[in-house]
Amino acid sequence: MTSTFPNISISTERLVLRPFDDLDIEAFAEMMNDELVTTWTSVPQPYTDADAHTWITELAPAERTDGRGIVFAVTEFLTQRLVGIVHLQNTNWRIRSSEIAYVIAPWARGEGYASEAVLAAAEWLFRDQKFERLELRTAADNTASQQVAQKIGCISEGVLRNAWIVRTRAEDGTWAEVRTDIIVWSLLPEDLEGTAEQFADVDGFTSLADWN
Repeated sequence: MTSTFPNISISTERLVLRPFDDLDIEAFAEMMNDELVTTWTSVPQPYTDADAHTWITELAPAERTDGRGIVFAVTEFLTQRLVGIVHLQNTNWRIRSSEIAYVIAPWARGEGYASEAVLAAAEWLFRDQKFERLELRTAADNTASQQVAQKIGCISEGVLRNAWIVRTRAEDGTWAEVRTDIIVWSLLPEDLEGTAEQFADVDGFTSLADWN
């Protein structure tokens, strides 16, 4: 059983989750070159405008049309400035389950945008699309992302040992790859009951996204 998500936008009090367009290329490339994004994700480094163009015009749309998930550009409602990205991926239509990944731009961290955007995507997935499970995976040392998972009500299900690769700065300034454990979190529809609409939290980024 395979299906596709509708090509829609989702609004919150402060944010709009919408499809990417060509005008996002420069801001997206800048965001993906952030040192913490490089550390926790597998994106190319450096991340070029050409990488951003390929992602926005080809790879991201294919996630939806091929039934694998959906990609949202997260923007501020008032300024329309790009805040980050939310990606529903590895979607299983038979068991109504998907995995969520996200990145928040450096300038927008500390505002609760990560929790607000992820919660909005989760509510839409459960209520409108009738999904039954959302999964999130974080590197063992990515405490900021783990705090976001906890804030929105995710339950830690266990550790996958030595299951991911992160990057760290070597003494000469180059990037070196290091293996790490990952923590698996889940969110079910009933976990959202009583969840606050606004959060005062630390923004983070999932470790297992591949925006390239």
